Amino acid sequence: MSKLGKLGARLHHGEVGYDFIKNRKIWYGISILITITAIVGLAVRGLHMGIEFQGGAVFTSPKNMSASVSQAETYAEEASGHDAIVQKLGDGSLRIQIAGIDTDKSDQIKEDLAKDLKVDAEKINADLVGPSWGDQIANKAWQGLGIFMVLVVIYLAIAFEWRMALAAFVALIHDITITTGIYALVGFEVTPGTVIGLLTILGYSLYDTVVVFDSLKEQTRDITKQTRWTYSEIANRSINSTLVRSINTTVVALLPVGGLLFIGGGVLGAGMLNDISLSLFVGLAAGAYSSIFIATPLVADLKEAEPQMKALKKRVLAKRAQGEPAEAPVTDEPYDDEPEDAAPAVVGPRNQPASRNRGRGRPSGKRR
Repeated sequence: MSKLGKLGARLHHGEVGYDFIKNRKIWYGISILITITAIVGLAVRGLHMGIEFQGGAVFTSPKNMSASVSQAETYAEEASGHDAIVQKLGDGSLRIQIAGIDTDKSDQIKEDLAKDLKVDAEKINADLVGPSWGDQIANKAWQGLGIFMVLVVIYLAIAFEWRMALAAFVALIHDITITTGIYALVGFEVTPGTVIGLLTILGYSLYDTVVVFDSLKEQTRDITKQTRWTYSEIANRSINSTLVRSINTTVVALLPVGGLLFIGGGVLGAGMLNDISLSLFVGLAAGAYSSIFIATPLVADLKEAEPQMKALKKRVLAKRAQGEPAEAPVTDEPYDDEPEDAAPAVVGPRNQPASRNRGRGRPSGKRR
């Protein structure tokens, strides 16, 4: 077994672990700082919306053009009076995108571009997007995102509980804010591909969060019937037991997305890949972070505000003050303060082998 595999097994069995819950104020502070930076970026620079959202025109030149990207950009801006985005495609043709122009001016701009590029105007293809259609696309995108968020909260509230649904919702808002803020700071264009990327990363973020929540739900079943662990300690066990799995899935997902972003978009100049790959790369990283450092610690805070959990914490601390070790080993023995036939709380990995001390003093280990 590899070192990472051994570490994952030890984390899963509770033999080692990092106290994520205890240091939650540090993670909250880091997230608040990053979120404020993202919001400032959005407020100062704003999002660079594509023509699909604000209307405009896309002109595609013939293949194997001799004009450079900078030259074509200058020609387009002089012809339209607006900023232009020019990309050189793999076949040597130029894709000239001009946002915010009236569609009735597109014919004149096309003629001027053909003259500057020294090609026949008929060989330049023009795709027009009206501003009203762009507004409809933007509204539909926001509606889709809103419906997605509502359905997610309802599902998590039913499958788990409202505190976990609220924590997952906060984590999703955290991921969206950071991703859109980085878009504003970097200046990448927001296109329908960006919206697709956002919805995709929300799914990945929820996956990691639900994995931890499912472990937490199982391990806190009948938690008030024992006095060995507080809710926060069991939440910390849940994070550690799924930590390697979360890291592996995130790294495996980031590798191909990183290839699209840094090799496809940066080295090869395939700008069309940037809009979706950046949202995926940032969102996947932010989603993995939020599921570990935000969602689960927030659930622990919300749960330990309940009277039952407060009383449990007092009992646990009082029992430890009497000489119990702070971290008892995982076992399925009945607790000292419970009837022997009471169902023990699941606080460690499920399907553990039976304790060797079970049924001590009875040949079969069963009640006679």
